[in-house]
Amino acid sequence: MTTRNRRRTPKPLRIGRAEFGMWKLGVSRFDLRDPYHVAVSLSWPGFVGAMILVWLAINLLFATLYVISPGDVANARPGSFADVFFFSIETLATVGYGVMAPSTSYGHIVSAIEIVTGTAFTAIVTGVLFVRFSRPKAKISYADNAVVAMRNGKPTLMVRLASGRMSIMTSANARMFVLLAEKTEEGESFRRIHDLHLLQPHLPLFVMPWTLMHTIDESSPLFGKDGSALIAGGARLFLTLEARDQALNALVQDMKNYMPDHILFGMRYADAVTLDADGHAIADLSRVSMVVPDTAA
Repeated sequence: MTTRNRRRTPKPLRIGRAEFGMWKLGVSRFDLRDPYHVAVSLSWPGFVGAMILVWLAINLLFATLYVISPGDVANARPGSFADVFFFSIETLATVGYGVMAPSTSYGHIVSAIEIVTGTAFTAIVTGVLFVRFSRPKAKISYADNAVVAMRNGKPTLMVRLASGRMSIMTSANARMFVLLAEKTEEGESFRRIHDLHLLQPHLPLFVMPWTLMHTIDESSPLFGKDGSALIAGGARLFLTLEARDQALNALVQDMKNYMPDHILFGMRYADAVTLDADGHAIADLSRVSMVVPDTAA
């Protein structure tokens, strides 16, 4: 097989954040046909780097157009790429210091195109910056581990979370799912997502730490499974949350997942809320992940 005919093995790309541990094949990380999505989904260092590269590319392009026709920029040294490059920067920014200026029809046409390009580039970058800064984000602290403890005589899966903002969050809704490996009657293996019923999936006011609870009874897909069974089956626990941030007056969303080795059996969360001398409830977010042995187990 020749090198020309050898097909390249596609590289899997990570989905979302690193802790999700999911990958895809056959997709592009950056689809240039959808530049808006690329611009808002990049990390801040990636976005700044991309904007600098685009800015440099525009200036290099117009500097090349100026340098191939010597004499079109007054006071620029003939053949000096540096002079026309800095002239391009000034023109793109519509600064115009006056030291160098287009002196021929060709120079005026190129500079006019560059001014329009610079105006459009500035408008686009300003719009994308506004979107990135104004996009509402949740600041949620999650327990490092989910736990399974006894509650009302039944094993209960619990996940504790708390809002990391001082503003009040209202109409909080949470959902919990588990991804389990299963087999059909024909012996075919597949992975299936199960919706886990929560005892209290909605909070009108999300101020204090919130413990989501799922009772593991006969109707639960986790019934009869212990930690080793979850690890052997590659179980994944997912949590989605949405709430309205009153300071932003906007709906914020977040997501968390737990690998099977981060689901602790026979443990429960330590108290994270105390009362002071005046009866005020004090939430200690440093204790959100703290667990203690479940004495009722």
